[in-house]
Amino acid sequence: MGEFKVHRVRFFNYVPSGIRCVAYNNQSNRLAVSRTDGTVEIYNLSANYFQEKFFPGHESRATEALCWAKGQRLFSGGLNGEIIEYDLQALNIKYAMDAFGGPIWSMAVSPCGSQLLVGCEDGSVKLFQITPDKIQFERNFDRQKRSAVHKMLVDRQYMGVSKRKCIIWGVAFLSDGTVISVDSAGKVQFWDSATGTLVKNHLIANADVQSIAVSDQEDSFVVGTAEGTVFHFQLVSVTSNSSEKQWVRTKPFQHHTHDVRAVAHSPTALISGGTDTHLVIRPLMEKVEVKNYDAALRKITFPHRRLISCSKKRHLLLFQFAHHLELWRLGSTVATGKNGDTLPLSKDADHLLHLKTKGPENIICSCISPCGSWIAYSTTSRFFLYRLNYEHDNISLQRVSKMPAFLRSALQILFSEDSTKLFVASNQGSLHIIRLLEGSFKHLHTFQPQSGTVESMCLLAISPDGNWLAASGTSAGVHVYNIKHLKLHCTVPAYNFPVTALAIAPNTNNLVIAHSDQQVFEYSIPDKQYTEWSRTIQKQGFHYLWLQRDTPITHISFHPKRPMHILLHDAYMFCIIDKSLPLPNDKTLLYNPLPPTNESDVIRRRTAHAFKISKIYKPLLFMDLLDERTLVAVERPLDDIIAQLPPPIKKKKFGT
Repeated sequence: MGEFKVHRVRFFNYVPSGIRCVAYNNQSNRLAVSRTDGTVEIYNLSANYFQEKFFPGHESRATEALCWAKGQRLFSGGLNGEIIEYDLQALNIKYAMDAFGGPIWSMAVSPCGSQLLVGCEDGSVKLFQITPDKIQFERNFDRQKRSAVHKMLVDRQYMGVSKRKCIIWGVAFLSDGTVISVDSAGKVQFWDSATGTLVKNHLIANADVQSIAVSDQEDSFVVGTAEGTVFHFQLVSVTSNSSEKQWVRTKPFQHHTHDVRAVAHSPTALISGGTDTHLVIRPLMEKVEVKNYDAALRKITFPHRRLISCSKKRHLLLFQFAHHLELWRLGSTVATGKNGDTLPLSKDADHLLHLKTKGPENIICSCISPCGSWIAYSTTSRFFLYRLNYEHDNISLQRVSKMPAFLRSALQILFSEDSTKLFVASNQGSLHIIRLLEGSFKHLHTFQPQSGTVESMCLLAISPDGNWLAASGTSAGVHVYNIKHLKLHCTVPAYNFPVTALAIAPNTNNLVIAHSDQQVFEYSIPDKQYTEWSRTIQKQGFHYLWLQRDTPITHISFHPKRPMHILLHDAYMFCIIDKSLPLPNDKTLLYNPLPPTNESDVIRRRTAHAFKISKIYKPLLFMDLLDERTLVAVERPLDDIIAQLPPPIKKKKFGT
């Protein structure tokens, strides 16, 4: 792998927001997740659970309900009383409508998918007709006091003690007329809707049961509790020869440390999320046909997009948070040592800048220039560009005024290698090129979306010589533009899985693309075709352990003096691919490619292969070369995140 001096950074104090709602769409096999800061994320479960889209949060949008409608349309409601529909192509809010009932606590779509029902703070239920372009108010169901068909009273007994109040946290209505309720007394109860009577009662927790989701076949459901436990119920036959069936609690799972606020049920997995910020996907082994990575437990904690950028020239890191940016200068050392040694710092890392946003909107994306003299970031409504000036240990900041409105809602920002140009990908599918002047700018060109479509560009890569720009959209397509002649150069052949990272190599201008199914391609931009190395690896295939990794590659880079090396990483490994060495086959040890050091060089070379993998740094949010001998690795240990979360709602007490 070669020897590198590694800056091991653990002062990125990032804490993801807790999960409030999840909603599964069976038609598209996608999962929508809303977080407590108003962010909404879309995961493609068919694409290795990749987070392919997101909508930035907003301080006034505390989402309490989330649901899909016919035609893969996504709606949400929250404490501000507004119904929101999301534009899944442009990645922005299509419209927001006041339901006129106060805060919205629940939301559901009719079985035919043409009507939306909203439960409000004032006790009313609003019925809306879903039209092709919007929703239209149809009817108001006022709070029922005396005209209800049935009134089902839950037992207030909790562990033998009468509670003053019992809260129903969730209900499910099955097609056979069964009503299932979950409540604050730790119970799951089954009711007959025809008679309004209690049929069966399950006391499953010493705390609130807060969420419920039923499978489409109505033969299975999942509930989440305030103790962090997820319970699975299944409808099974009473005896092997009997047609009579009953609901049985079959499996408890403890994958959360805090309360489970939201659950979903896909055909092959139980999905849960809550205050501990983890999105957990637990496969149902009896429903998984092929026992590969689809059968593995997934715990997704970090966004599948970069929150960190680097100025290699000045050894600076820019950290992106929801409402501010932090600029840090890396520490330094004059000490030396042998491989594996931890060297003492002669100068500590320095927190240079805390740049807070104005307004309630979350930051969408940000970037620092390679020279360290520019910082840019975007929110939904504004684009910000700053010039940085350094004098000894002091830093001053100058905001560039009158930034054009078309730059707002940028999904990706990138500076050229020489820091003279800024590339901005908008949510309308346009790519803007800005020339940077001393404290000002000039708009050079805009590449419009292809064929009149609106496809948001989520990833950008610029060649080191500044001549080529690669852009990837949400549909997994990659376009390459000629910056010198300001025109589309080529489009990389379409692939079925989304792009997770891309970069252009120096000298060769080969474009390396990583996809969510863990495939890596190398495409020659000058020749407009895949390279011979890429064709070879696609013919032989990647090692099965490489394909079973469950976190996407989020960054690709190259060694300036070793053109045959590709550097890339996901959240749990750093890899150098040496294209001069043979590819590993499935019988080869992928994660231990070299024999002991006491073996001869001949044997070591004979058994070596192209993939050199390190799992020392994790969870790994960012890793890149600062120079040919120095790496920077930014880690975020999960224990540090848990330590900053609020205490669980309920804690188990032993010995009392």
